[in-house]
Amino acid sequence: MGSRAAFFRVGLLIVIGLGAIVGLAIFLGGDRIRHGLFYETYFSETVQGLEVGAPVKFRGVTLGKVTEIGLVAAEYLHGNVQEAGGGKSTSRLVFVRFEVDPKRIGSIPDLATSVANGLRARLASQGITGLSYLELDVVAPYRYPPLEVPWTPNAEYIPSMPSTLMQVQDAAQSILTKLQSIDTEALSNSLIGLLNDLREELAKGDVHAVLADAQTLLDTLNGAVKGANLPAMSAELQSTLKGVNGVVNGPQLQDLMANASAASKRLAQAAEKIGPLLNTTETAVKHLDDGRADLLAQLAPILRDARAAVANLRETTDALRAYPAQTFLGGPPPRPKQ
Repeated sequence: MGSRAAFFRVGLLIVIGLGAIVGLAIFLGGDRIRHGLFYETYFSETVQGLEVGAPVKFRGVTLGKVTEIGLVAAEYLHGNVQEAGGGKSTSRLVFVRFEVDPKRIGSIPDLATSVANGLRARLASQGITGLSYLELDVVAPYRYPPLEVPWTPNAEYIPSMPSTLMQVQDAAQSILTKLQSIDTEALSNSLIGLLNDLREELAKGDVHAVLADAQTLLDTLNGAVKGANLPAMSAELQSTLKGVNGVVNGPQLQDLMANASAASKRLAQAAEKIGPLLNTTETAVKHLDDGRADLLAQLAPILRDARAAVANLRETTDALRAYPAQTFLGGPPPRPKQ
């Protein structure tokens, strides 16, 4: 009985230990058990400040965390120096693996399409603390072409791009390189020669002659101004202005302005009366035309009667001239000769 109890206690202790180990594994690897998406990228710059567990963000939104950081030479090359695309050595690359929660990224295109559209990873700093995090962003694909690696990545590969600090450093280094390539000694000698030529030109050349002529012109102008007696001219001008002011403000000009105003008012009144006068004249002309038409209508019959009477009188006169006896005695006219 005692041995069975001892075996039971040992078995129970083993089961409890296994349960504790499983629980610890679940606690420590909970994210992996939740089936997160694993990716990796490679940097040719320093990853100082980036630690395992640092957040992975997309435009400020946390999507996951960094799970592993290491050297490519130890992970993939094992001491063999190889060349990546573009002739770049891969022995100095640093790989960063990270995990992304698929529930936080939602429905997106497949990785190949996203990379072709410009999905890149870069290092970013969290302000003045010096800590870094991994940032995903979409940029112009042609600016940062993907690095072709000669090995098969252990996780989905997302190309990287230089950090903002790295870009500033590269730009500063390029400027310094260009400045170092400048021949400062030759530039200094050229500048000194230019200054000497300018000094000689100012002392003896055409510029000196131009400056001398300008000085002569200024002296002549100064003499002309002094000889013009500007104070006397100014006094005369002030006197003339006072006279003009007196004429403008004098009573004669005021009376003239008043008379002109009265004349303009009378002209306005006369213009107002011209309208009715024209209307009356037009009415009288119309009445005159109507009276003339009536008079002509009345005189027309009288003129016709007078024309008939004149015709009759002409016939009577002709008959009296031809046959006076017939006119007075009433006898028949003579017979015409056969």
